[in-house]
Amino acid sequence: MKKPETCVVTGASAGIGKAIAQAVLATGQPVVGIDIAAPSWTHPDFSFFQADLTKESDVRQVAARIALEHDVTALVNNAGITYPGSLETQTVGDLEKLSALHLAAPMLLAQAFLPTLRSCGHGRIVNLSSRAALGSPERVAYSATKSGLIGMSRTLAMELAQDGVTVNVVAPGPIETELLRQTLGGDDQRYAATVKSLRMGRTGTPEEVAHAVMYFLSRQSGFTTGQVLYVCGGSSLGRLIA
Repeated sequence: MKKPETCVVTGASAGIGKAIAQAVLATGQPVVGIDIAAPSWTHPDFSFFQADLTKESDVRQVAARIALEHDVTALVNNAGITYPGSLETQTVGDLEKLSALHLAAPMLLAQAFLPTLRSCGHGRIVNLSSRAALGSPERVAYSATKSGLIGMSRTLAMELAQDGVTVNVVAPGPIETELLRQTLGGDDQRYAATVKSLRMGRTGTPEEVAHAVMYFLSRQSGFTTGQVLYVCGGSSLGRLIA
């Protein structure tokens, strides 16, 4: 019996990952979500696997289980965390954990699903980086790993193009999620200052990021690979000066 062609979305329980998963489901394609926390939402075509993607053993185990049950033809590496820190305060432990989630997990999942990504003839990998990859104060480890993900994506795009597999990046700016509020420490003044610094005068929505991801996942986007799309309200152009 042929297994269903499936899209895997990491960090699918909430925020941007949830919006991406639901956008894919709206097209009729089944979605498998991976997250450290269980989702509060359901869908008939949505399956969920709980895993800590900062742990290599968890990544390998969950990937093997998914590959047994699904033909993965699309992979969206969305799961992310941030440990704010300057050069004086950032630790090697922070860098290692962010590297495990933002670099090692996407690589291991792509490796695990590579057979079906290649064999289907229209494999898609979309990695979620960040506007912070261009540099951001108090984000030494975060910006380094998100920048590294762009480099990895461009290299994978070169390696897999002949197999019809595209690899692209969506790099969000400040998006209205719980993660953004946590990153700003729940400080209303910092939140207001962040919004004021944005050229569009507002934060983005998870659905706006999902829309960009859907472009790269589309069958009609097969000639686009190795690209970075900033969904950032213009913040990649530089901050406004008050």
